[in-house]
Amino acid sequence: MKIEYHIEGGDFSAGGSASSGVKKTLKQFNISPLLLRRIAIALYEAEMNVVAHAYRGIMSVDIQPSCIYVVVDDEGPGIEDIEKAMEEGFSTATEEVRQMGFGAGMGLPNIKKNSDEMTLTSTPGMGTRLELKVNI
Repeated sequence: MKIEYHIEGGDFSAGGSASSGVKKTLKQFNISPLLLRRIAIALYEAEMNVVAHAYRGIMSVDIQPSCIYVVVDDEGPGIEDIEKAMEEGFSTATEEVRQMGFGAGMGLPNIKKNSDEMTLTSTPGMGTRLELKVNI
């Protein structure tokens, strides 16, 4: 089963709707609550990264019997230093985003922690691609 969500950068009021939609769908498959929580955390963090940092993005979710495979492609400023961005606490979020309670620099580390596989690629000035897999 494949699902696609469009995410608008800067739309914090809609932030979390894609990850909530996936969670709601996955509940129908009787996935364990612990696994469901891991997936929800990873997808929420990925979605909010698009909202906080990019102009727009697409989250493509492929639910397979053995795993959940997700690709998040965004159009935005990209990530200059992926290794640095993966460090807990590092953030390029604006002050405005931080005042809303986001941009603590835990998004990418939380995605990695809650995924079985994660690949992050980025082209500065163009955008970022995040691929993650969670085994069922």
